[in-house]
Amino acid sequence: MSTGKIIAGVDEAGRGPLAGPVIAAAVILDPRRPISGLKDSKQLTEKRREFLFQEIIHGCAAYAVGRADVAEIDAINILQASLLAMRRAVLSLSITPDHVLVDGCQLPKLPYTAQAIIQGDATISCISAASIIAKVTRDREMVALDREFPQYGFAQHKGYGTKAHQIALHQHGASVIHRRTFLKTKDLPVGGTPTLAARCEIFGLTDEI
Repeated sequence: MSTGKIIAGVDEAGRGPLAGPVIAAAVILDPRRPISGLKDSKQLTEKRREFLFQEIIHGCAAYAVGRADVAEIDAINILQASLLAMRRAVLSLSITPDHVLVDGCQLPKLPYTAQAIIQGDATISCISAASIIAKVTRDREMVALDREFPQYGFAQHKGYGTKAHQIALHQHGASVIHRRTFLKTKDLPVGGTPTLAARCEIFGLTDEI
């Protein structure tokens, strides 16, 4: 956007997984240093995301990351936790934006003018950049958590409800980084081992958001 205003793009990663935090990023691109190839992080390979991550953090005017941990997700629900992470990211920017563009259909509470754009991560460069920062940051955290909880395979599925993850939940039960509100606790067998993890469909979650 060439309006002369300072525009921040915002997106999150990790609404859908059964485990781990939701991570949001806010990015203000530098119009003097355009970055080619920006698009929705889910449309990029891991290698391409990592490359663009470096391009963004070294070429943008400012970026910041916000998060909401598992306890917050379970306490206030994933939608509100996602909005909270977005708010934290925007308020952590080293440059004050004139306007904020947010991927999706709902806005976090912000002291700036803001606009929600459905599929903005695929059409607005600064939101695409935020999508990449959030996704790479969260993936790296889940790889680190895999070393602490190797029985779940977080490095492979990043906490999403894959078949392998569901099997691990049956075998080992939920860890402290699993989202209890995403598990069908009412169907727990004797011994307290969680069964299949369920999505909160009211928030429009898919296998990878």
